[in-house]
Amino acid sequence: MSRRKTIKIKVGNIYVGGDSPITVQSMTNTDTRNVSATVEQIRQLQIAGCDIIRCAVPDVEASEAIKEIVKQISIPLVADIHFDYRLALNSIKNGVSALRINPGNIGSIERVKLVAEHAKDKGIPIRIGVNSGSLEKELLAKYGRVCPEALVESALKHVDILEKVNFNDIVISIKSSDVLQMIESYRLISQKVDYPLHIGVTEAGTTWRGTIKSSVGIGTLLAEGIGDTIRVSLTDEPIQEIRVGREILKSLGLIKSGMTFVSCPTCGRTQINLIKLAQTIEEKLNELDKDIKVAVMGCVVNGPGEAREADIGVAGGNGEGLIFKKGEIIKKVKEEEIVEALMEEINKM
Repeated sequence: MSRRKTIKIKVGNIYVGGDSPITVQSMTNTDTRNVSATVEQIRQLQIAGCDIIRCAVPDVEASEAIKEIVKQISIPLVADIHFDYRLALNSIKNGVSALRINPGNIGSIERVKLVAEHAKDKGIPIRIGVNSGSLEKELLAKYGRVCPEALVESALKHVDILEKVNFNDIVISIKSSDVLQMIESYRLISQKVDYPLHIGVTEAGTTWRGTIKSSVGIGTLLAEGIGDTIRVSLTDEPIQEIRVGREILKSLGLIKSGMTFVSCPTCGRTQINLIKLAQTIEEKLNELDKDIKVAVMGCVVNGPGEAREADIGVAGGNGEGLIFKKGEIIKKVKEEEIVEALMEEINKM
């Protein structure tokens, strides 16, 4: 899978774009002014695999809280700011790693230049975020609707504003809740600029629907080599966004580390409660940090062979299970002992 070549940009202590690994992002849902709660959530997200975190900065108090938050975390923090350029300046002063701000929404060119100068002085990139729900009125009038061409033109207008003040440390996102619109928008922008792209389906929905929409949209683009950093937007706790995002990357072979879990569908040969078994094992695996592949199969006839790529797994039979490693059976246990026996073997690895 060849990846589109983009400019490499430093965000805090990591890089985005170029040959850098694709990063997974999320956004805190705590009140940024509550430093302890925000720091605790960021730490939990980092444990789950979050590479970059974004916090809302709606007022001066939140921008001041940034100073204490960044002292207590070790991943880059992006300040999410709308309209008020003074919040951007304060966030820069207080140690953010990046800004998410649309230069066309913060007033005069003098204000944009001021923010750009301060960001450039501190080595802080700016992410331009275009959203289908907030497209400029003049572009809606020009195109008659929200469409990929209108979204891309909006993004390029913001890029042009920054480039005119000699600022090029830019990341672009063009998000839509419409998966096809999102895909086409990123395809189009990727042909016009070489800035890193932050991709995602905005307002994707609850965990079930949002995971599906995000996997289709983000996965399609990544498979085409488009995208340098991702966020899965779910109506759920942010940690679920990280789990889904990392699974998308794993499924495409874009990250190798961490647990990989596979399980077969049920069929007429299944003689154990495979659904409950798989769910229980998967839940327990979420608590571990091991770079292994685990398989839960429903059939003792084909299970070990079909999952021979797995490091370890279980194949269910009639009230029993065969624990296997690399396709070789190592023990037979009763159905009620499968979870404990499998986890025991995993913990030895």
